[in-house]
Amino acid sequence: MIRAVPAAELAPTTHAFPVRARGLRVRAGRHLAVDGLDLDAAVGVHGLLGPNGAGKTTLMRALATVTRPAGGQLEVLGHRVHERGTDLRELRRALGYLPQHFGFYPRFTVREFVEYMAWLKEVPRREVAGAAQRAVERAGIADRADTRLKTLSGGMLRRAGIAQAIVNDPAVLLLDEPTVGLDPEQRLGFRDLLRDLGTGCCVLVSTHLVEDVAAACTDVVLADAGRVVWQGTPTELAAAGGTGDAGDSAAERGYSALLRRARQGVAA
Repeated sequence: MIRAVPAAELAPTTHAFPVRARGLRVRAGRHLAVDGLDLDAAVGVHGLLGPNGAGKTTLMRALATVTRPAGGQLEVLGHRVHERGTDLRELRRALGYLPQHFGFYPRFTVREFVEYMAWLKEVPRREVAGAAQRAVERAGIADRADTRLKTLSGGMLRRAGIAQAIVNDPAVLLLDEPTVGLDPEQRLGFRDLLRDLGTGCCVLVSTHLVEDVAAACTDVVLADAGRVVWQGTPTELAAAGGTGDAGDSAAERGYSALLRRARQGVAA
């Protein structure tokens, strides 16, 4: 007897919060860089701001399953990353990750590199070429697809890194300082790409560029000393500052004000 399969069983699994952390602790070497961090991240674009040493890169590495948590709880797409023995292979197929410094084979062309990363992420073989072409087009580097990586400028190389991060149409996309080396025109294009990606994906972008967050993100996460000290919208960020706060824009003044209040123990 053939059983009719309900549509609910065929639909992809969804999560109210693709990323959830409670009391998360993560080490960077011997240093506890993330210490008691709580975070909920839904579908949309989340801008992760904070000073150097705030634990942003270490958090991104933990979310990407590169670094195991030292304590607390971390769930990504329902997978408990904090539990040893968890099989992370299925999760990694659904992730996209661009680290601050990513490795590559210099003699690869952009296309070869992105196709290779698609293969590593277990994209079906018959879909690899098409997925790579779509990724380089979305990253704005299609005209350099057959150029060797070693000949690219820093900005173009960064765009190749973005292409490999999105080649598998990830459910969670992690971008650590993605606009380093991009010129102003390229950054504007990147903002458009973020807005597009955030309609169906949970995107976390770690950056020092407050204006990029204000322009492209639906949510802002401010971290300091290994913890989230504030979370809200770009509008709320801009409204948090005053004329006496450091910064050349409302968003930068809000960032300075919120960071100062957090360090003083004052509620935002």
